[in-house]
Amino acid sequence: MILQRDLVICEAIRLIELGKRVTLPVSGRSMLPFIIGGIESVELVKAKNLNKGDIVLAWVNSTHFVVHRIIKIENGSVCLMGDGNLRGGERCLLSDIAAKAEYVVDVDGNRHFLYTSPRKLMAYTWLLLLPIRRWLLAIYRKICLK
Repeated sequence: MILQRDLVICEAIRLIELGKRVTLPVSGRSMLPFIIGGIESVELVKAKNLNKGDIVLAWVNSTHFVVHRIIKIENGSVCLMGDGNLRGGERCLLSDIAAKAEYVVDVDGNRHFLYTSPRKLMAYTWLLLLPIRRWLLAIYRKICLK
């Protein structure tokens, strides 16, 4: 069964492959605290020169798309994990990465570049905080997502 959401994503990917920028809303909480699902969107561009730390739109497990961060690239295989996830992750091939998120777009339409030095440092630090992420996310949700 093809879902409307999948049709929209497939059309977005087609436009991205033509060199267009596409903004898609993000759902879920898997990218907290850096991207707030249901409130913010991501601006996607063609995926090239991918590196650890990049946020990408990828086809995983031959079943669905995710917007998650690359945590490892090795021999054409990519390990992804949402910033808001506590364990696990997804694996895909480099060829399964459909686009790279370049900006997060807030509720007011303001675009924020995802790869400034401070944002990259925060993302790296967040990865190191994985053992205590559960408590940090609980505090974040209580304070920021009322």
